[in-house]
Amino acid sequence: MTEATILVRRSRYAVAAVFCVHGAVTGSFATRVPWIQDHAGVSTGQLGLALAFPAIGAALAMPLAARITHRFGTRTALRGLLALWTLSLILPSFAPGLLTLCAALFVYGATSGMADVAMNALGIEVEHRLKKSIMSGLHGLWSAGALIGSAIGTVAAHANLSAQTHHVAAAIALTVIGAVMCQFVLNIHPEDDEEPPARFALPPRSALLIGAVGFCAVFAEGASLDWSAVYLRDILDSSAGVAAGATTGFALTMAIARISGDAVVDRFGAVRTVRWSGVIATLGGLLVVFAPHAAVAMAGFGLIGIGIAVAVPLAFAAAARSGPNASQAIAGVATITYASGLVAPSIIGGIAQASNLTVSFIVVTALAAGLAMFARVLATSPRTAADGVLPR
Repeated sequence: MTEATILVRRSRYAVAAVFCVHGAVTGSFATRVPWIQDHAGVSTGQLGLALAFPAIGAALAMPLAARITHRFGTRTALRGLLALWTLSLILPSFAPGLLTLCAALFVYGATSGMADVAMNALGIEVEHRLKKSIMSGLHGLWSAGALIGSAIGTVAAHANLSAQTHHVAAAIALTVIGAVMCQFVLNIHPEDDEEPPARFALPPRSALLIGAVGFCAVFAEGASLDWSAVYLRDILDSSAGVAAGATTGFALTMAIARISGDAVVDRFGAVRTVRWSGVIATLGGLLVVFAPHAAVAMAGFGLIGIGIAVAVPLAFAAAARSGPNASQAIAGVATITYASGLVAPSIIGGIAQASNLTVSFIVVTALAAGLAMFARVLATSPRTAADGVLPR
């Protein structure tokens, strides 16, 4: 085994750990949304407005990630961006009102988006050098991190621990772990004559249809992560601990489906996998909408998690193959998918304010069905056999 092969394999595990850390921040935040809502004293509609700000921040900041990576190299850029993201977890729980909550969530989303682009671009580079599919597995580790974060959040909610104490401790621990893991990722610097990417770039035309798959998946994912606990509490009158458990169950099914996703995609192809995934997610949405009690709703959120699991990593992988600069292409598709996160909280909260969250999740179910409708576009960026996956 050559030294280069050893470095690439070591980087694979380090990037996987980075994905896990990134997911743990999201899981830690999602389970404490009801606490943050009560602390800030905002209504359901106002919470929906505030939850749009992470996507706004991400959409505006993500195009900068390619420029930062070009300037500092992959290792330094990822280390810095990941640290900013983990530390931003502290901000929302200290917000005393709507305006400060929106500002905190803007920073939270901006740092999340930039770290997201950097780690996905690096993961795709490792995948290319290994000559086999690993992106679904990496996103599976993200879901595993979200599961760990949400599980700890569930315990904290049961113990009536404030989100402030919980998030400060989690942010410090995750910052340290992330910094250590970034020491072992590939350190790629641009060639001296390589032009830096534009500070801001519109998504390439090829990214628009690919982004539609990510748009549908991220809408369902964001709605489930941010609103599942609120749904069980407000619609099904569940306790805080049981409500937080819905988020944990959702993260668990996503983690399992993504970790096993590479083998499934290798066997059935990207198009067929995403098409059937859309069917599963739609069935899950219907269970949530018609759930008579918490157990059925939790099962529905679990099916949504299974159904949307592989769509985003496959969309990012297709995006990286659609343009000459992987970071820019990923940023383009990620901007589209995060736009879904931008509209999802507002739509969910706005409809809930006008009617209730049950009606809101009819919209989630319809977008989940969109996965099956748009799956075919992943065949527009076929992999070679050496890449490990054939869209079909």
